[in-house]
Amino acid sequence: MRARSMLFPVLIALLAVGCGSEEQLRRVEQEVGDLKLEVFKLRQVVEDGNKRAQVDQQAAAEARTQDRRFQADLQESLRQVQDTTRALNNRMGSQPRAASRPSADTPAPAASAEDERAFNAAVVDYNRGNYPLAAEGLELFLKSYPQSARRPDALFFLGLCHYNQRAFDKAQPVFERIIKEHAASPQFLPAKLKRAQCLLKQDLKPAAVKAFRELVDGFHGSAEARTAQQELSDLGL
Repeated sequence: MRARSMLFPVLIALLAVGCGSEEQLRRVEQEVGDLKLEVFKLRQVVEDGNKRAQVDQQAAAEARTQDRRFQADLQESLRQVQDTTRALNNRMGSQPRAASRPSADTPAPAASAEDERAFNAAVVDYNRGNYPLAAEGLELFLKSYPQSARRPDALFFLGLCHYNQRAFDKAQPVFERIIKEHAASPQFLPAKLKRAQCLLKQDLKPAAVKAFRELVDGFHGSAEARTAQQELSDLGL
């Protein structure tokens, strides 16, 4: 607009002089040339602005996609925690009451109570979102109570602590320990799913696809198999 508004006075001056003066004509031509250059520069500024706007829009779209995937992972983690808590509560409710005078082979009630308190304290930190502190408590629990019935649960929560901090290379071996050492645990299938997701998060796509297919083919109908199938669909498989 600025260049166009300046062009009119130049044309009026050109008509006024009637091209009678060669010097004035050259001056007018020079001014017209300067105006064309300014228009070109303005056009370049507009084009650069449009390109930057497109880049910003693409970055915003990618950020939204990543946020949706993060929210989905978070919801899945919460669902698994709820399932774990429900299973633990059911197990606690089904345990028989200890005899008034336990035999020598029966763990002392005090030790069992201490076991529970240590585990529950770490879970409380996890539920509060304090993953570093929860991981520290769970690692201490695993060292202090190597024979505890809570061991597979503690390992699973420890893996989730690393996973939720996006330390997938640390989370993966924790879930693998559950798969190898506690195949009869309720945490077996959740651990297989989280291991597969860790592989995917580390861009190990072939290994992740294989792990997802093992769940889909070998444990059809389970919640973990359904999630694994969704992961494969998201990968276009």
